[in-house]
Amino acid sequence: MELFANLKVFIYLFLTALIITFVLIFASKRKSKIINLLWSKANYKRLIPQNIKTRRRLKTIFFLLGLFFLFIALAGPQWGREKVEATTVYSQAIIALDVSNSMLAQDFKPNRLESAKIMINMILSQSFQQRLGLIAFTSKAYLQCPVTTDTMALKNLTNSFSTKSVPVQGTSLSDALELAAKMLSPYSGRKALVLISDGEDHFPQDIKHAVSVARDNQIRVIAVGVGNPEGELIPIQGAKGKEYKKDKNGNLVLTKLNEKGLKEIAVQTGGVYIRYINEQKTASDILDQLEDLDKTTDQKLKLYKYKNRYQIALVISLIFLIISILITLRKVEFKKKGEK
Repeated sequence: MELFANLKVFIYLFLTALIITFVLIFASKRKSKIINLLWSKANYKRLIPQNIKTRRRLKTIFFLLGLFFLFIALAGPQWGREKVEATTVYSQAIIALDVSNSMLAQDFKPNRLESAKIMINMILSQSFQQRLGLIAFTSKAYLQCPVTTDTMALKNLTNSFSTKSVPVQGTSLSDALELAAKMLSPYSGRKALVLISDGEDHFPQDIKHAVSVARDNQIRVIAVGVGNPEGELIPIQGAKGKEYKKDKNGNLVLTKLNEKGLKEIAVQTGGVYIRYINEQKTASDILDQLEDLDKTTDQKLKLYKYKNRYQIALVISLIFLIISILITLRKVEFKKKGEK
């Protein structure tokens, strides 16, 4: 808990009050020096009675106290908690990232997978009205995080993704679609699956059914193609250091971006295909698509907030300021009618 809702305001105003206090003290000492030069202490006491000096001092003290408590009121003192009902509106989407070995290709630096992770973090940093979930997939899709607004948790999980995050290799786009449909089925309206992959699919025969499931659950696929259509070698760690993946016949494996397959999935689900260019541009394009999703209302009945107690400080401030105003420097005497 913080004692003040606007702590910076309190600090700035408190410093201002200190400066005003020092200025008044300095002015008082300066005034005393000038008086001592013009009059002797005895003559000055005859001109200015002691009770006036006392009244002036009290007037200044009450004024400064009023100013101090006014500053406290402006800073918003708070303590104690109250239960409030908050209504929030969110759209829902799943981000599915291909973590197969082909994503290690270095047609984007440092490689496809790391570039995609940077892009996902950019999306998470700018997602304010979306509930997002995470899937990592190869030939099997695995839930990494259900839909949530906890962007820090999503970022931490994204940063931990590697080709070793999933125990099997290969690539199945259909498995990612079906798992996303299962995760998003409790929510109404249009949802989205951000499918990030190079598009290679070892089980193309399963796509038709997966697309049908996605459509039934009103899921639009935002397919993001990462890679080079001309192909790129897949680096691996060999016995002699860095090597490149080979097939069972000893030939180097070339991984190509399969835009056709990704475009078909996007079109058939009413979504879009986005060609990965760089982290910022692609993240911006994806966020634009997420804005068009339907939003659901979420009521959080157990939301607590600290009570603002500025009224107490404000009342105290007004009391001190009024007292300061009421203290007169000279006693006002009213003569009765007929007195001279």
